[in-house]
Amino acid sequence: MGSSSGAPERAGPGPVEGRAVTPDRVKEIMSKHLLTTGMMPLVLDMQRSRGVDLYDQATGKRYLDFFGFVASSVLGMNHPALTDDEDFNRRLREAATNKVTNSDVATVHAARFVDTFDRVGIPPYLPYAFFISGGALAVENALKAAFDWKVRKNFAKGYGRELGSQVLHFEQAFHGRTGYTLSLTNTADPRKTSYFPRFDWPRVSSPRIIHPLADHLERVVEAEERAIAEAKQHFLERRDDIAAVIIEPIQGEGGDHHFRPEFLRQLRALARENDALLVFDEVQTGVGITGRFWAHQAMDVEPDLIAFGKKTQVCGVLAGRRMDEVEGHVFETPGRLNSTWGGNLVDMVRFERILEVMEETELVSGVEALGARLLERLRELETEFAAVESARGRGLMCAFDLPDGASRDAVIRACFDNGVAILGSGSRSIRFRPPLIITPEEIDRGVDLIADAIAKAAPGA
Repeated sequence: MGSSSGAPERAGPGPVEGRAVTPDRVKEIMSKHLLTTGMMPLVLDMQRSRGVDLYDQATGKRYLDFFGFVASSVLGMNHPALTDDEDFNRRLREAATNKVTNSDVATVHAARFVDTFDRVGIPPYLPYAFFISGGALAVENALKAAFDWKVRKNFAKGYGRELGSQVLHFEQAFHGRTGYTLSLTNTADPRKTSYFPRFDWPRVSSPRIIHPLADHLERVVEAEERAIAEAKQHFLERRDDIAAVIIEPIQGEGGDHHFRPEFLRQLRALARENDALLVFDEVQTGVGITGRFWAHQAMDVEPDLIAFGKKTQVCGVLAGRRMDEVEGHVFETPGRLNSTWGGNLVDMVRFERILEVMEETELVSGVEALGARLLERLRELETEFAAVESARGRGLMCAFDLPDGASRDAVIRACFDNGVAILGSGSRSIRFRPPLIITPEEIDRGVDLIADAIAKAAPGA
């Protein structure tokens, strides 16, 4: 029954009262519908956090950011070149207010992003691009491009049926958790793939570098030879059905496994010999963390396609001129690769500004020196603690090992207690993925706190 004023009665809290959330209730509210047990032990203060200093809005505690939002942060939190740029914030609001389907409608915002990405980050030998939201979906579309290419190749060879549906990949790989990528991902954590249907695609042993390489070169070369022999056997047995060879230039999730450039060049030659495309998954290794914009540039090996994401904010595929060996490939036939959104316009606007800042400050040029400082400090930990071994890295993408997963996890918990946000990789590694704006002083502060955590938590340290 209406009120005497004629206005309807309110049955409960209005929209303003109903959305009030205090930091101390965040996990409680989210846990009603979401699994939050794997989240970090903080409620991120989006306003107070700056650079590599993350603040817990519930407790006020400060954390040094060595995880970089799982390798996706370039400039850290609230970089002034973004927060204080009125033109950028206007464009960001415009892109966020109305979610545009980039696959259907052109905008100045998207064109400005493509132009800046072309100038700063797209190599001339990878002229074709496709954008989508999600790193795994970027990998999927790289594979779709390869499947299409290979089937067309086989038709030209005289095959009367579609052939070219397999992908040669490596042990300890992580390429995502979606349909195709589930058949490629095989890290130490079976929870990522167990009970999900997977294709029987050829898998090759992973000839990772054993550190220090100078002491183990012969053993690593032997492992490379075995891997190449396995790959050749798969090509022999499956003939023209392998469309692509895919590898992460550095296996991140699998345990920070590095490969010699000589091995990657052998893969490139093998792919060429067998009419397959070489695909580099640069979702985690791209945008400067290795000291070059793309990791493959640091290793001087040109792929046929790359999948990218994380630091690029918007994800996607870049492809080279080998695509032109067939007519009607996916980058020249409308609708073959597509999605409703064609990437996220907000992400494009943000990354475009990040690219400008990287260009203006020559940010990537300083990463090699920062990485050298970080690796030097990690090698000091090797000397100081018997439990620490295999310190390794390229640029700021560094890691070290502990004796087992239990001690690794204990050290990570102690790091959080000490105010360092960091994650593990593989079965027993601790990985470093700091934003590229980190300073030598912040590296030293963080490693000192990690040393204290090792002393407290690692048995026999």
